[in-house]
This record gives sequence, C-alpha cells and structure tokens, in this order.
Amino acid sequence: MKRPLILVGGGGHCKSVIEVAESAGYNILGILDIPSEIGKQVFSYKVIGTDDDISRYVDKAEFIITIGFIKTPAVRIRIYNRVKEIGGKLATLVASTACVSKYAVIGEGTVVMHQAMVNAGSRIGVNCIINTFCNIEHDAVVGDQCHISTGTMINGDCKVGDRVFIGSQSVVVNGVSIGNDIIVGAGSLVRKHLKEKGVYSGSPAILKIKDKE
Repeated sequence: MKRPLILVGGGGHCKSVIEVAESAGYNILGILDIPSEIGKQVFSYKVIGTDDDISRYVDKAEFIITIGFIKTPAVRIRIYNRVKEIGGKLATLVASTACVSKYAVIGEGTVVMHQAMVNAGSRIGVNCIINTFCNIEHDAVVGDQCHISTGTMINGDCKVGDRVFIGSQSVVVNGVSIGNDIIVGAGSLVRKHLKEKGVYSGSPAILKIKDKE
C-alpha cells in the first residue's frame, strides 16, 4: 500500500507533480511552502506548513520535492538533505503514462513525468526531474539532483553527472559524457564530451559561460 505524500514547494512544478502523483494513485496530504503561502491552495490541496514542519510528517507520509530546477538545484538539495537528516523517506514517482523498464533503476525522490521513456539498463540518481516526453535510452546513466527537461533525448550509453540541467528538446549523442554542475541550453545538440563547468548551448553545444568557481 502506498503511503500518503507531502509535497515540498507550491509553485508551477508542484502542479505538474500533483498530476503525476494522482495518476500514480497517491493520496496527497498537503503542501509545505514559504510562510506567506500557508492556508492557500494548489488545486484542491492546501499549503499546511513550511519546510520547518517536515519533522511533523515523517511518520505519516513520504515526501517529494516539488520545487523546480533551472539555474541551480541548491534549494532542492537543501530540502532533500533535511528530509534525510530527520529520518524521512522520499517517494519515487512514475506517471501512469510513462514507461520505465523493469531493468532500469530510479533513485528516491525522482519524478518520471508523463510520456517519458526510461529504457533497459539505464540508471537515474536521486531527487531528479525526468520531465514530460524525455527519452533516457538503454544503459544511460543520469546522476543525482538533475533536471532533464521536456522532450530531451539522452541516447544509449551516455553518462550525465550530478546537478546537471539539460534544456528542453536537447539531444545527447550516443556514448557522450556530461560532467557535474553543467547547464545545457534548450535545443542543443551535444556531440562531444562536456567536462568544464558552465553553460553550453548550440548545435553542436559549445561552452558559452564558464563557471567562475
């Protein structure tokens, strides 16, 4: 029997995750957000507290982080670590219309959204967003805390590091590796390994903004 869910974050991404959770048969107890949002509703679900209240629900529900990640996953990582530190459990959500091979591995806290395909032999880390119409092909590896955006194709044997954002409609060619802490702009074609931290875009994708750290 599935445990109820507490969603952490009440913005636009939360709405998409609500639909995924409902399609997968979960009961949602409520949403945690910033103090000014307490008492408001996202669809039919009330904001019942802030992330300071996570400990109140550890024994009642599992958690899913419903804050998006475009520029940085820092907030998602902070909340993930907080849930783990106090003994909470993160759910793994797979939309009813997604196709996840029984030979694939999906980490805790990850959401696989509608019409996504996760093929045999692939591995996806913790607290990731595998967005609508993504294709994660055979034997591909996606690290922790990543966001693979809508309609993106990660081809076979690719390796994506931790804390990576890949923009919508991008294609990563077979066998290509992407390092940690890299952003790939929407519509990019990644044909060669990306190692240096920064922002890449284009067809082929090239480094446009180098990470200052």
